[in-house]
Amino acid sequence: MQSAPRFRLPCARRWLALIVPAALAPVLFACSASQPAQQPLSPQALAAVIDDPGVEREGLARAIDALFTADDGAAAQGAGETRAVIVMRAGRIVAERYGPGYHENTRFAGGGIARSITAVMVGMLVSDGRLRLNETAPVPAWQRPGDPRGEITLRHLLQMRSGLREEPGDEARMLFGPGRDDMAGAAEDQPLAAEPGARFQDDAASGIILADLAARVLAPGGDADARRRAVADYLRTRLFEPVQMRGIVPSYDAHGTMNGGAMIDATARDFARFGEFLRNRGAVHGAQLVPRQWIEFMASPSPREKQYGAGVWLNRTPTDSEPRLFPARGPRDMMAALGDGGQAVLVSPARKLVVVRLGATPRDGDAALMGKLGDIVALFR
Repeated sequence: MQSAPRFRLPCARRWLALIVPAALAPVLFACSASQPAQQPLSPQALAAVIDDPGVEREGLARAIDALFTADDGAAAQGAGETRAVIVMRAGRIVAERYGPGYHENTRFAGGGIARSITAVMVGMLVSDGRLRLNETAPVPAWQRPGDPRGEITLRHLLQMRSGLREEPGDEARMLFGPGRDDMAGAAEDQPLAAEPGARFQDDAASGIILADLAARVLAPGGDADARRRAVADYLRTRLFEPVQMRGIVPSYDAHGTMNGGAMIDATARDFARFGEFLRNRGAVHGAQLVPRQWIEFMASPSPREKQYGAGVWLNRTPTDSEPRLFPARGPRDMMAALGDGGQAVLVSPARKLVVVRLGATPRDGDAALMGKLGDIVALFR
């Protein structure tokens, strides 16, 4: 009886070695065609990143480069003009780049980043016992009997849910028009449009009112010069000097009120150091400048808007608006000081990360900008 024939496996393997690559060739070709080779990085892009940034160096340089240029060499697609980027990891600058005409000593307009600095100042005054978070904001005009604005607290102002009316053009009139000499007066004169605490509204007025309250307790009864000096000295000694924010310049109106809602100039490194201060939850070299619990309060979602805390934006799914950051892909603990035109200080304590971007972004370019900043953050784990 003859035995069953045996298959010659080596031969079969030889045929498979010829057949499989031929069958896969169209697929492999399609993959390679859909992934064009990346353009070489410019020396400037690579020089912006230190040799050992803690992530793949070229990947970080490429992600930063995407903020400065598009494929056609024009301003980065949708995100507008980037003038400065700093990336800090665990307190060390691992990348720093500037656009033409800008450098480490340039002061940039931070816009709404001022609100975050104002929130820290208010936290210091609360810690000092000079202001109270949950009591009526001590605005004299609101203390008249029967005035419903007497229900507005510091907490409401910090979380931008005061309920004060703000109609189109009100902010411009307050900052640049008839109200510019007494911005707080213009803001505090507004009637209520909603019950205090009932709704969130992104505004500059709350930060200006908070700055006015700081001046009232630091220079009670003082004239404009006394108010300005008292706030400037308080910020300098309690925050700016300890954090080494040497180039920062707040703006003040003719009444001596700091524009705590929309105007503050500083270098990119100043803003990065402020972000590092937030990342360390209010501490500098082990010294607690503001209670850790205050920074945790700032980073806690507001009852009316989950993506906003108290003076900072949060990387959370918004309650009833478009996301300001990138909650679908970024770290949940991220907080951000943001200003109009794409000014951003992003802070993630969990990733030991601070990212600063300064520039000029059009109103419809915020999502594109955040997408590119999200690419940078995603490199760090």
